[in-house]
Amino acid sequence: MPEYLSPGVYVEEVSYRAKSIEGLGTTTTGFIGPTRYGPIDIPPDVITSIGEFERTYGDRQQLEFGGPTTMHNYMWHAARAFFEQGGTKLYVTRVFTPLAALGAGESADGKAVFTISSGSADIQVQARFPGEFGNMHVRITLLLGDNVLAQDVSTGRPAARGLFDNDILVLLGQGSPLSSPPAAVFARAESFFDTDPGQQSWRFHTAGGEVRKLSDLHPSTDPDAGDHIRVITATITIYPNDPNLSTWVYSGLALDRSHEINGVSDSIEAQFSAQPDSLGAARTIPIVITLSGADDGLSLLEALLASAPGLQGNLLDPNSTDVARSIDILLQGGNDGDRPSAGAYEGTADPTTTIKTGLKALEDIDEVSIVAAPGSTFDYQNPAWRDEAATVFGLLIAHAERMRYRIAVLDSGNGQSIADVRALRAKLDSSYAALYYPWVTILDPVTNKEINLPPSGFVAGIYARNDVQRAVYKAPANEVVNLAISFESILNRAQQDVLNPLGINCFRFFEDRGYRLWGARTISSDPEWKYVNLRRYFAYLEHSIDKGTQWAVFEPNGPILWANVRRTISDFLLNEWQNGALLGDKPETSYFVRCDRSTMTQNDLDNGRLVCLIGVAALRPAEFVIFRIGQWTADRQ
Repeated sequence: MPEYLSPGVYVEEVSYRAKSIEGLGTTTTGFIGPTRYGPIDIPPDVITSIGEFERTYGDRQQLEFGGPTTMHNYMWHAARAFFEQGGTKLYVTRVFTPLAALGAGESADGKAVFTISSGSADIQVQARFPGEFGNMHVRITLLLGDNVLAQDVSTGRPAARGLFDNDILVLLGQGSPLSSPPAAVFARAESFFDTDPGQQSWRFHTAGGEVRKLSDLHPSTDPDAGDHIRVITATITIYPNDPNLSTWVYSGLALDRSHEINGVSDSIEAQFSAQPDSLGAARTIPIVITLSGADDGLSLLEALLASAPGLQGNLLDPNSTDVARSIDILLQGGNDGDRPSAGAYEGTADPTTTIKTGLKALEDIDEVSIVAAPGSTFDYQNPAWRDEAATVFGLLIAHAERMRYRIAVLDSGNGQSIADVRALRAKLDSSYAALYYPWVTILDPVTNKEINLPPSGFVAGIYARNDVQRAVYKAPANEVVNLAISFESILNRAQQDVLNPLGINCFRFFEDRGYRLWGARTISSDPEWKYVNLRRYFAYLEHSIDKGTQWAVFEPNGPILWANVRRTISDFLLNEWQNGALLGDKPETSYFVRCDRSTMTQNDLDNGRLVCLIGVAALRPAEFVIFRIGQWTADRQ
């Protein structure tokens, strides 16, 4: 309580309202699986479009696993389907398994690399992540800036405008314009206090150890006369192999590793460091450049000039093109590894470095409500892969149950018959997962042929669209499947009569109504949790109440707190009832909230427990719509 120690007027703010609970989002999705590129052990960031997916996780091209085994890029297709159905927020966790048997030219870690060796300096350009997408074309272009040597009007002495410490530059001798052949000296700039004029000035260190002062140079107002100081910078352009993707361009890079502007390093090494300053840069900058033997920017420049005949002359030629002043390299050896096993999907968590991979990386993202592993069931009918796919099923289900507030979307296998998918379903039981059959047929933009895709990407997007357009309590079924041109199997009612009671959600084609998702059941044997929307709605309620009542922790555990908790939760549920989420014609029949002596014993109070009992009458979908029609006689009363 505040202390009142002297007479006066005291104004205090108090709250007469109950705390509010904000309903949390239910559309955020997490996908896990192999991609063409991208981070493996960096926490994933939210992706909101297929373009963002491609910039981080590579293009749409097929995956080339060891064996060799070619597989469609199911993660890219799933992301595309998710956004096309209406999804907006996606997290992706990439899994990767290095090749067990290396082929010719393939790197052990799957990362493409190229090394420029010249004299005592080596410049290694390496793909930041493993993957065949890392076999990129990289262009290093040297640029010569404008002449920064000028004349101080007040003193008549030479001055340098826009020069920074550790700039790598070229000094062009007196009377030597930029026309060929110029008398050029490459040097590194250093500021110092010159006692002769008694002011801050510049000196230039050449590769041979010679030092020249700014005061020794002769500026001229004639651009074709006098001495010149021109700063050399680099532009690095990275061209992905997929022409549908835009290039990465990094310009204005300093050659010296010690170069800074306003305390921030802008050198090539800093821009393409193996350990960038931010996670965003670590996810999106596609290559790493490592310099060895290059003590400063002069050694780097010498190595670059020596690696390409004629590059020095082109650099000093004002009429040269960017291509003439460039070094083109092709990274090689990148590969997609072997097809990831269930162990890669499970992931690891290193307690010493906090690095997490696989599903464990998704555990730290609280907002994820839907998880799936697109492509993990491809070739399920092959005994060599069946156990791996079944293990991934178990991992997804265990993950969803452990995280409590999310549901796993499971794919049937490709090419499965009704008997096959029934056998698969018989091994599963969970209220936190739903199984979908059959695969969806689309026109592949890569091969321009029809291909079948796992349902999970489409289903997760339909969940998101359903939640936004209607609500999470509405069953995500009887929804149009965008992009679909058919299904792997066209089911009739009799076939669905066999599958629906087992909790296998089917895709159906209806004349004049198109391709639709026609099922909304979990794979639970408990009839209380039969429906997907019921499980997801309770996850929404529980998660929202969990987040919205954190303020109650460590509050005095007495009637005042109990009443505040009751009001907070009751107001939240009242809003749900008014939105049509609960069954009942009035609040009293739709929900109840109890938090008093009837829900807590003295032992609970002694142990610091607050127990609140909540009951809601949730809506279930009208899965079977029945109209009973009989004959009526006109004279019947």
